[in-house]
Amino acid sequence: MAPVTSDRMEVRSSDDVVRVRQQVRARALEVGLSLVDQTKIVTAASELARNMLDYGGGGVATIEVVSDGIRRGLRLVFDDQGPGIADIQLALKDGFTSGGGLGLGLGGAKRLCNEFSIDSKPGEGTRVTCARWK
Repeated sequence: MAPVTSDRMEVRSSDDVVRVRQQVRARALEVGLSLVDQTKIVTAASELARNMLDYGGGGVATIEVVSDGIRRGLRLVFDDQGPGIADIQLALKDGFTSGGGLGLGLGGAKRLCNEFSIDSKPGEGTRVTCARWK
């Protein structure tokens, strides 16, 4: 499924996380997501961009408006070249944190999306992909 539109954004600072949130909200409006669904995808984007910055040393967020012929949605891809995630299942577990947070980030982001996947290799980085459909 090829994107209808795509935005690629560098995430190197907290200001970039804010810009990702703003662009995700704009694209969610464009797709026609409800206010609840907009809030869910923006919250997931914020958490994933922040994690990419804090744990992956920054990276690239790609925001795609997608269509499968019947429905439209928003797909987000977060790529970093950080240390990777050694145990993805553990990282998705509520309460687990490798930093000083509450340990709700990855699992919470997963619950906010219709589709969610993580590809990570220790020492090679992480790619998180999520989508919200109208």
